[in-house]
Amino acid sequence: MSAFLSRPCLPSSACPVTRAPSRQPLIWLLCLCLFIAIAGCSSTQTGKVEPGYYRVQPGDTLSKIARQHNTSVSALMRLNKLSDPNRIEKGQILRVSASGATASSGSGTTASTAPSRTTTPSKTSGTRTPAVSSSASSAVVKSLKLVWPADGTLTQRYNGSSSKGLTVVNKAGTPIKAAAAGSVVYAGNRLRGYGNLVIVQHSADFLSIYAHNNKLLVKEGQKVSQGQQLAEMGSTDRNGPGLYFELRYRGQPVDPTAALPPR
Repeated sequence: MSAFLSRPCLPSSACPVTRAPSRQPLIWLLCLCLFIAIAGCSSTQTGKVEPGYYRVQPGDTLSKIARQHNTSVSALMRLNKLSDPNRIEKGQILRVSASGATASSGSGTTASTAPSRTTTPSKTSGTRTPAVSSSASSAVVKSLKLVWPADGTLTQRYNGSSSKGLTVVNKAGTPIKAAAAGSVVYAGNRLRGYGNLVIVQHSADFLSIYAHNNKLLVKEGQKVSQGQQLAEMGSTDRNGPGLYFELRYRGQPVDPTAALPPR
């Protein structure tokens, strides 16, 4: 009996051969999961949206979207609770018709009020153009060659932290002028904290903000030349007559004095 148990198997078909389990089903399963994941991502970025909504595409601006859908920038800002017409992202879903339900921003960058001048805009995920270095943005700003938006005394300068713009003080009714040529993308008083406000888009990267006006003299969609009067100087409840002026580069406040004549 012991001799039989210790006898080695002969190399013949009489001895069973144990084979490793096939890995093909596992490989196919992994490929299927990967395909589903990729398809899901693709549909998120390029799939159809409900009527009354629009998915932001590369190169889009709020002005361009407004023209495509026969509406205004301010209407889009109001429908989507946007605080800055220059801050939209690729893939973001915007409501373009008042008949739809509340739009999903897709990136969490919308707000119901204008951004605080004393705080840095919150960081968001998405595909928005990354912020450039201060030295690079300063060089670009210098090439803009602005004119002063109002005569008067400069009482507040840009410092990048507690002040995101300039304050020019003068008597009520002083002309407020376009710092550079562009298109009026907002004219109204629906952004809390800015009073009667005008926003001029100068290029895909630059816009300027003119706040606390008494009377607005331009309308949304209107083309303006450099130095053209936009409004009359108004006042805030606390500081009296004055203009609050901001220059934004790719949605971020920058120092306008780099492009303004010395004062």
